[in-house]
Amino acid sequence: MPREQRLTEVFVEVADSLTDDFDLIDFLQQLSVRCMELLDVAAVGILLADQHDILQTIAASDEHTRLLELFALQHDQGPCVDCYKSGQARTNINLTDPGTTVSWPQFAARAHETGFVATNALPLRLRGRVIGALALFQTDPEPLSEPDITLAQALADIATIAILQQRTLDHSHIERAQLQYALTSRIVLEQVKGILAERWQISLDDAFTAFRSYARAHQRQLAQLAREIADGDFDTDLIPHPATRRPSGDPTVPGADGRRPGRPLP
Repeated sequence: MPREQRLTEVFVEVADSLTDDFDLIDFLQQLSVRCMELLDVAAVGILLADQHDILQTIAASDEHTRLLELFALQHDQGPCVDCYKSGQARTNINLTDPGTTVSWPQFAARAHETGFVATNALPLRLRGRVIGALALFQTDPEPLSEPDITLAQALADIATIAILQQRTLDHSHIERAQLQYALTSRIVLEQVKGILAERWQISLDDAFTAFRSYARAHQRQLAQLAREIADGDFDTDLIPHPATRRPSGDPTVPGADGRRPGRPLP
């Protein structure tokens, strides 16, 4: 599909964010995949700052555990932290450069182990307000071109608009509470992924794909459906899932044994 057509689809999808039943997490998940396709990068993550100004992963182009762990490291160090704090893009960072490994030792080492050789971080900002960062990872050392970086920032701006368009920017405490709710929803979603993976004996990726496909097919918001599953109020047998068994050693969320939780998740 031509790049222009894929970009047009992104704008069509963001228009849906103006509806009352807009599913923010699902939109950001889809946007991260679109970013990967449009920019020809290996992986994309969208990180939001919580109420303590610590970056948390809200969406990723895929759900591979090692990739999510790499995003998690950027809570404390990495280009996204610098990007969020400064409000400035950090682009075409060579992860094999000695200076990078000195500045971000844990992040650079994990990125190299995961197969990435370059990274970029673009701020999620609107009128000077920075609420997070867009992370791009490359397995190809070829730097992103200026047009690609411009497009990446435009996609980051789209994500920001989708997140904030229903929020009142003049009331920062309300905005913070709403952003925190989105992050909490992601935590519940991660726990439910583990529950489903353990119950069905499949990988976390397959569990998330089955869960998301069911939610989309039945016009259910991911966060709402995840909370119902976590509370034991939804029969997961209704969700079609692959019969493939989970590969040996594939981790799940600790304590996710497939049984109804003893108490509701936070």
